[in-house]
Amino acid sequence: MSDSLGLLRIAANAGLSTVQWMVNTSVRTGTRVARGLAAGEPPAKIAGELGAELRAAAQSALGVAPPAEPSGASTEELRERGAELLRRSSDVHFVADTHPAYERILGELTPDEARILRFLYREGPQPTVDVRTNRPLGIGSELIEAGLSMIGRQSGVRNPNRTNAYLNNLFRLGLVWFSREEVDPSRYQVVEVQPEVQEAMAKAGRAPKTIRRSIHLTPFGEDFCQTCLP
Repeated sequence: MSDSLGLLRIAANAGLSTVQWMVNTSVRTGTRVARGLAAGEPPAKIAGELGAELRAAAQSALGVAPPAEPSGASTEELRERGAELLRRSSDVHFVADTHPAYERILGELTPDEARILRFLYREGPQPTVDVRTNRPLGIGSELIEAGLSMIGRQSGVRNPNRTNAYLNNLFRLGLVWFSREEVDPSRYQVVEVQPEVQEAMAKAGRAPKTIRRSIHLTPFGEDFCQTCLP
């Protein structure tokens, strides 16, 4: 169930329009539990089925393709494949044109995510801000919004409100990383006057605190963009 709850937290923090989805999911979950217990089903069975259902629902809301089912290969088969990789690594005549994961990754991207990748590849690291309440010495400071940026607008995505969900999926695929390092300080001024940032600062109350961070392509992501995106 921990994986399912983690996906739900990502969906909630990503700025998605998930209120109705969460309500509907909660109602279905409660109904399933009540019926299962009334029918005498073991609690473990009910929890397992709900976990699969919640994972599928959260992946759908995030626009994330479900992971491929395990092939069921035996230990011997896996070792044979590993030995073949090591053999190729020592073969001076073997040349791998592309990473074998690229084809799978393309199948797990939305068109908007491809736009974001191309934007990051062309424009480089982008500024993001977190908005927190301001407390003495930071003790008890509450996170209001995280990862606010202009990446969605500047890359021209069709669904800007899903930008954080897209970035979470790109992070899952190893294409981007969320850095604690800042970019040029002057670039944050434009981000901090955006409506969503101003709204978060209003929620934070008196003297809100902004934490400046950045989003980068990983070296793997750079190679993926160079290889796969026009």
